Formats: sequence, C-alpha cells, structure tokens
Amino acid sequence: MPSYLQIENISKSYGPKVLFRGIDFNINEGDKVALIAPNGTGKTSLLRILAGKDSSDSGGKVLFLKDIRIAFLEQDYAYDPEKTVYDQIMEDSVEWTQELDQDHLWQYELRVTRLLDQFGLQDRSRLMKDLSGGEIKRVALTRMLASEADFYIMDEPTNHLDIDAIEFLESHLKHSRCTLFMVTHDRYFLDRVCNTVMELDRGGLYIYRGDYMNFLEKRQERIDNYNAETEKVRNLFRRELEWMHASPCARTGKAKYRKQAFWDIKERAQDSYVTKKVDLSDTQIKNTYLGNKVINCRNLSFFWDGKCYLKDFTYNFQRYERVGIVGRNAAGKTTFLNLITGGWKPEMGGRMEGVVDLGESLRIGYYHQSGMEFTPGQTVLETVNDTHLLGRFLFTHDMLNTPVERLSGGEKRRLYLLTILMKEPNFLILDEPTNDLDIMTLEILEEYLQEFKGSLIIVSHDRHFLDRLVDHLFVFCGDGVVKDFVGNYTEYRTFIKDYEASQKGDSLGPKGPRNDKKTVMPGDKKTVIPSEASVSQTKRKLSWKEQQELKSLEARLETLEAEKQELEEKLSSGTLSAQELQEASTRYGSLKEELDAAELRWLELSE
Repeated sequence: MPSYLQIENISKSYGPKVLFRGIDFNINEGDKVALIAPNGTGKTSLLRILAGKDSSDSGGKVLFLKDIRIAFLEQDYAYDPEKTVYDQIMEDSVEWTQELDQDHLWQYELRVTRLLDQFGLQDRSRLMKDLSGGEIKRVALTRMLASEADFYIMDEPTNHLDIDAIEFLESHLKHSRCTLFMVTHDRYFLDRVCNTVMELDRGGLYIYRGDYMNFLEKRQERIDNYNAETEKVRNLFRRELEWMHASPCARTGKAKYRKQAFWDIKERAQDSYVTKKVDLSDTQIKNTYLGNKVINCRNLSFFWDGKCYLKDFTYNFQRYERVGIVGRNAAGKTTFLNLITGGWKPEMGGRMEGVVDLGESLRIGYYHQSGMEFTPGQTVLETVNDTHLLGRFLFTHDMLNTPVERLSGGEKRRLYLLTILMKEPNFLILDEPTNDLDIMTLEILEEYLQEFKGSLIIVSHDRHFLDRLVDHLFVFCGDGVVKDFVGNYTEYRTFIKDYEASQKGDSLGPKGPRNDKKTVMPGDKKTVIPSEASVSQTKRKLSWKEQQELKSLEARLETLEAEKQELEEKLSSGTLSAQELQEASTRYGSLKEELDAAELRWLELSE
C-alpha cells in the first residue's frame, strides 16, 4: 500500500509540560487510525500539526503523498450564523469545487443534498444560528464527507451527535475507502471503523494493529512489562541507596558518575503505572439515604412555541433504578431533565402542565451539558479539596496547583464532575457526560457509577456507556412521545431491527412473522413499542433490478480489488521495465477511480 503520511521527529510542549517528544509514525492508504490519550496530553495538538494548523517545536517532518486531498474536521466548526445550512457548506467547499466543471459540480451538490438528508437536515434553508450543537456538527461532517477527500483528519467526530447520526457516520466510514486519522472516545465507533489504535502516553507513541479489544490486551501487556522492569530498577535503587548512605571512604573512584546514576535510577524507580481501580472509601464522598419516594411525575407535559416536547408523561422513579435517555437532537431530553428537577421556571418561557413531586430525602446531583463556570485563578485543589479523589480521576500531584482556566476542555469537565460527586447526591443526573472525556476517564467513571448507591439518569449518545450502566431506556420519539424500553441500548436496537423485520414480514401476508413482540416494564403493565422515529426510518426495500445490481457490484468489487492487489505487487517488485511501469501506473490510477465509483454505488444501495 502507498504511504499517505510519514511523520518524523515531531514534538510539542507548552511551557514546562511536554506533550510528546520525537515521535515517528507512518499511515498507509486505507488505514483507519484512532488516536487515544488522556485529556490534555496532546491529541488535538498532534492533529493540528498534521493539518498544517500548528507546527512542531522540534522541526521534524510531516510528509503527505503528493496530490492527495486532505480534509480536516476540527472540534469547533467556524461558521457564519446568518448563513443558511446549504450556503455555509457551499462557501466552505470552494477549495473542493473551484476547479470542477458543471457536471462534477452538480455531482458535488447532489452529494451534499444526499448527506444532509441522511443526517436528518432536510431543511437546507435554516440559518446556522438556529441549529443545535449536534446539528452544527452534522453540517461540518457533511461538508467534509461531500469532499470525498483521500485523507480525513477528524477531531472527536461523534461529539454532540445523536445516536442515529453516529450510526450513519459509522456505516459511511466503515464502507468508505478513505484513509482516516481521528481522535474519538466512542468505543463502539472506534471498534467498528478503525483497524489501528495509536496511543499517546507519557510523551511517546505506541501503535496497536487491530481493534479496541486488542488494544486493551496489548496495552496491559506493555504496562505489565514496564512495571516488571520498574521493580528490577527499584531493587537496584535500594542497593545504590545503601551505597549513598555508606561512609565517604567507601565512595571513592567514580563517585561523581555513580552519584549522577543514582539520581537517574531514583527517578525511574518512582515511575510506574498504578492499577486503575476506583476505591473511594477514603475520600469525602459518602452515601446518603434515599427514601421510597424519589420523583413522581403525573400527566407531565411541556409546550414551547406551539411545539409539544412532552405529552402526558406519568412515571414514579424508584430507588436505585438506572435510566438511560435516548432520542434525536432537540427532541426534548434536556428539557425533560429541567422539568423533573425543578430547573424550569415560568419566566424562562414555554408552558408546563402536570405535577412533579419530589421525595423529602432526595439529594440531586445534576451534571449539566453546558458545564460550569469556574472562578478565575482558582486552582484544581481549591475547586475539589480532596487529593485522593483527584488522583482517582487522573489529576496528578503536579496538576493540583494548576489554574482551572489552563486545563483542557476534557479536564475541566472531569473536574466539574467531581464537584457534583462531592455534594454526595443520592440521585445522579448526567446530561451528555461523555462529551470531551477521554476513554481512560470514561472507564473510571463507569466503574464509579457501577458502585454508586443511588438512582441514576443518563442522557448519552455513547452506546458502550449506556450498555454498561442502564437497566431501561426512555426513548424520546418526537412530538412529546416517550416510550419505555426494558434493557440496554444494544438490546433496544436489536428489538427495533426485529420489529422492522416483522413489519416487512407482515406485508407479505399470513406466512410472514407476526408483529406481536412485546416488552413490559417490571411493576408497570404498559406495553412498550418501538419509537415512531425508528419505524419511520425503515429502509426502503430494493427493487429486483437494484438487488441484481447490488450482487453484480459485489462481484465486480472483488475482481477490481484482486487486480489492484496484483498491480501493487508488480509496482513494488522492481522488475518492470520503464514502459511496463508506466502502463501499470496508468492502469492503477484508472482502477482506483473505478473502485471508488463502484463502492459509492454499492454504499448507496446497501444503505
């Protein structure tokens, strides 16, 4: 495979803090790479260097294959709030469209339209200022994907997206021939899209070929080996320490050299990985009693600007239950949380109907999507005065006196989470807690929440997070409709697929499978049915002609791939004459175009 990107001797520091030093790596055509590291250790900085938005401190080299097209998705999309969705995309696409003839420009516009439809942005005349954060991210993704660039650099592409949008993006990238380098904390997304994981750790870079589970296994092997080596160094350190404490007459000869070696060994002996186990027994976090009455909702409704966001919702929350909330962006999930916690006031606008009754022993900890405001100049330790708790959530000793404003976005959200936990809640509400949190923090948070002695509500687009933590789901379907599903997110998606298959079977007549699958909430005899949003998104059945075309495309793709592999072996063999090399190179270029066109059509039909 041709090398698309070669990195040599790249370094980045901010003041005394070294993010990474002298790293080297290579990305070949077709690689789909996920970059993993704790917040604040240089992931975004590395991506910006690759995209030409920043530079390496040590010079070094960033070498892309000549003439390949590169598209960069930043975390924050810069847009004109007064432009329409369509105009914003087309204005940002000048670099892709300025040299296109009319036919190719029309094809580009068609791709934009199709992608917007698939992302649920059918109204292209909406102003950018009227979009939610998730909708803005979908506009940015449409602009990038429509370019059909050779190399995508993506910084947190799933942040703020709802699950439907994530699953579409996941499918698109999985079947695309693009080369990809991205930062993501979505473990299911990573596992299903990427074939390589790169880890930034302590200034170095480690590469793991394979999926996320392989990364976890190989990383643990690396840590175990490092700790074993540390133990050997500690034994040597103890011997050297005895020598340092010996009388001066015993330290003759190369004493100066040995003293310096002693300090080097001491530093290495103190450097090891600690096991990531969440034991909060000696922190200030304690469990608080939660009575039988938690939150009772009766006929709860909410209307805003003529639109219904919640309709006749009746439910009594129970002690220790764990609820996940899912639904499209702007379906009313955050509004619902504000209603049941008393955060909505009449002067804020809208109209609420029904009753919310809170238990007397209830102590709510509410992690807001917007985060919190910190006092300027306030340090990490001044914000959370518990060094053990800070250490458990990856705030090292040298970070304790760091002003909060100097933390990364993910570090600030991690610290905000700790201020919520310090209040000792017995009912914890987390609204998109996974945004901007790195995978290491997510695993720690999951371990803590599994041991949490209280009730829990989680609004999240992170499917892995929901699968590990919730017992049932409130599915926000739109138009105020909320359905209750017993089970985690993967079980819900499986149920929806089975339901859709049964609906197709019903249309075939009596021999089709019956549409009688039901699930019942324990203690509540209401039947749960799939969300209207999911049912409306049932795939259109392919015509007989399209089915035949799909089969033909699959066979053709295999033939083209085989020819491509054969050409690559010839081109790298070094045995071709000048004329044969020219002919093979020409065919390789046209073959790649044929493959791209065939795969695009295959993707259209398969989706």
